[in-house]
Amino acid sequence: MTSDPSKLGDKLILRGLMFHGFHGVKQEEKKLGQKFMIDVDAWMDLRTPGQSDNMSDTVSYTDIYRIAKNIVEGPSQNLLESVAQLIATTTLNNHSQISAVRVVVGKPHVAVPGPLDHLGVEIMRYRSTDMPL
Repeated sequence: MTSDPSKLGDKLILRGLMFHGFHGVKQEEKKLGQKFMIDVDAWMDLRTPGQSDNMSDTVSYTDIYRIAKNIVEGPSQNLLESVAQLIATTTLNNHSQISAVRVVVGKPHVAVPGPLDHLGVEIMRYRSTDMPL
């Protein structure tokens, strides 16, 4: 699998998903929670649904949305890396049509000495290398 996402072709795009979760290493984060911003790209061949106009030929955006929501609003993780990994692997496990997934997890409210939009992580996972057979 190519390491250049632009070479992967068609993709489903979900941007700016926001959920309240309890992730982080600090006790306050686990107790009070905070907002998390999620972006997901899911690469798959969209030729068939593009021609058929049939929902059964594609993956529903709402399925991917629910995966992200359930993970962010679910059990606490210490690291954003873990949250992103869970979203990516669950998406690949639940949808065999998806060949790769990119997940961005952003945290807008962090204790740093200066202004920022958010801090976060971005991961890419490929069915061909990251999913056990």
